[in-house]
Amino acid sequence: MLPRLYLLLAAISAPALAHAQATHYPLTVENCGVAQTFGQAPQRAVTIGQAGTEMLYALGLGSKVAGTSLWFNNVLPEFKAQDQQVERLADNDPSFEAVVNKRPQLVTVQFEWMVGPQGVVGTREQFSELNIPTYLLPSDCEGKDNLVGADGTRLQPFRIDTVYKSVSELAAIFDVQDRGEALNNDLRRRLERAKQHVAGKDLSHTSAMFWFSSADLEIDPYVAGRQGVADFMLQTLGVRNVVQSHEEWPTVGWETLAKANPTWIIIARMDRRRFPADDYHKKLEFLRNDPVTRQMEAVKNGRIVILDADAMQAGIRLFRGLETLSTAFASGEGGQ
Repeated sequence: MLPRLYLLLAAISAPALAHAQATHYPLTVENCGVAQTFGQAPQRAVTIGQAGTEMLYALGLGSKVAGTSLWFNNVLPEFKAQDQQVERLADNDPSFEAVVNKRPQLVTVQFEWMVGPQGVVGTREQFSELNIPTYLLPSDCEGKDNLVGADGTRLQPFRIDTVYKSVSELAAIFDVQDRGEALNNDLRRRLERAKQHVAGKDLSHTSAMFWFSSADLEIDPYVAGRQGVADFMLQTLGVRNVVQSHEEWPTVGWETLAKANPTWIIIARMDRRRFPADDYHKKLEFLRNDPVTRQMEAVKNGRIVILDADAMQAGIRLFRGLETLSTAFASGEGGQ
């Protein structure tokens, strides 16, 4: 089956594609406070972060990707053929040397803690010294302070426009604006469908929490804070996040979470294995057997939703996550 994007492009008439605006190089993009200039469309890119990788695949640019890294989930089925042709440099963070050895003309970065002032891979200045442009997804820098909290703190609520912006700017950098426009139109339609799915449902007394992972099942879990991507998903569907912190993924004790007693618990499914709780089966086992969590109404009533971890991030999977949540909230059934 052809990927959704290709079906969309096939539906666009040839005259419409002919009138798509072409990129005029050199192109300068103001990205997270740093100007990046491209003399031509990159022929080799390295991605640090699954969200940026799958954006490029959705734009049909897999042949331009020389290496990928930082994966939470397996690649989406429709991108598997593209991904099989690309070297995976690391499942988690790659080394600076592994990235530059691919001689990229662009490095896309999902999180500033990977490439930034305190980047575990390197700084933007280090890449710039080698004439390698870096593109940080705007969702992780706009309205956010990444020097406060383990995963940064939101100063302003996450805006979905930053995802559309990433798609549009990457499309411009690679001179495939027609594909970028088609992809963004599809994403906007999916967002509206998710909202319509819960339209007319009274969710004013419905609450939820996101459990991403835990460094150890015996200690406080990483949960979604206010104003981040996961919180945006709840706000879009009219559901309240019980976590008060503005950190992106703070740790909160189970006693506090049980006292808040959310209507729903949304847990991340991962294919990576850094922590025991990356395995969602272990999360489910913990929730059902821990003396505190098993008393929560969401656990007792099976209102638990399993969601891909990358659907809780600022990428194209976010829209699939919204569809999954809207279906659960509309039916009132979690199925777990």
